[in-house]
Amino acid sequence: MKRFERTGLLAGIVLAATATLGATPAGARTISGADSAHLHLLHQDESLLFEEGKATGVLPGRMSAQLTVAQQYSGTCTIYTNGGSVTGHGVATPHGTGRFQSFKGTLTITGGTGRFRGAHGRTGLYGTFDRRTFSLVIQTTGNFSY
Repeated sequence: MKRFERTGLLAGIVLAATATLGATPAGARTISGADSAHLHLLHQDESLLFEEGKATGVLPGRMSAQLTVAQQYSGTCTIYTNGGSVTGHGVATPHGTGRFQSFKGTLTITGGTGRFRGAHGRTGLYGTFDRRTFSLVIQTTGNFSY
């Protein structure tokens, strides 16, 4: 079992995460830990936002996301890494009424490509949404298998 420690700065808060890769009895691999992504708006179609940006943590790379902003946030995202991609669908409840709105929910991993083919699982989903610039800071924490 290999252990990696990564520390990153996220919206002025230091996020420490530990990732563990290991084989399960069924031969599947599991990744546990946290990822962060800073996304910026590409374009908007009413309440549907198309975002992309850099992801850091357990799965570093680029993230693209489509987010519907309503009483509850929902959307899909894909993290593109050197070894393949991981795709998921998230649902989160927003909190606050100011410029920065926090949210908390779950991200269900629905698939992957390359090394992450067959990815599945469920992780925590947290972050902040800037209602002025439509930028997002997303954190995921938990584990998934592939």
